[in-house]
Amino acid sequence: MPFPKKAITFWPIAAFVVAADWITKSLALEYLIPHLPRHLAGTLVQLTLTFNRGTAFGIGAGPWSRLVLSIVVVVALIVLYNMYRHAAPSDAWLGAALGLVSGGALGNLLDRLRSARGVVDFIDVRFGAWHFWTFNVADAGVSVGAVLLAILLWQRDKTKSTERAQ
Repeated sequence: MPFPKKAITFWPIAAFVVAADWITKSLALEYLIPHLPRHLAGTLVQLTLTFNRGTAFGIGAGPWSRLVLSIVVVVALIVLYNMYRHAAPSDAWLGAALGLVSGGALGNLLDRLRSARGVVDFIDVRFGAWHFWTFNVADAGVSVGAVLLAILLWQRDKTKSTERAQ
């Protein structure tokens, strides 16, 4: 019996994101000095080691951020896994989207549990005076996966609405 397409995309993608995130964060901790940029592509892309105790954009819950955010991520991972379990076996795209988001969430959770300093961020993108927030591989997985998931769910909802109208 062949593996379901959703499993063929979900598990390798989630594992890849966690592994790539762990490796790149370990390298950043080894070779970068906090808040001292290393230019990769001029000032467009830099590697700048920072620690984020909050969520995206540094939003936090004060002294309880580490615990609260860890619990929120565990709950989110349970919801994502439940979505994966209920996905059609042939739904490779949904498996991929859920793998990206889950791998990224797990990568940042492991980082948060590993150190009270917060999540390691190091990819720093700037366009002239505009500064994109500093992020990591896990953040990229969550962001790309969330956009893909939104598109897939929107398409699914659009298809169901069209079917009901007929």
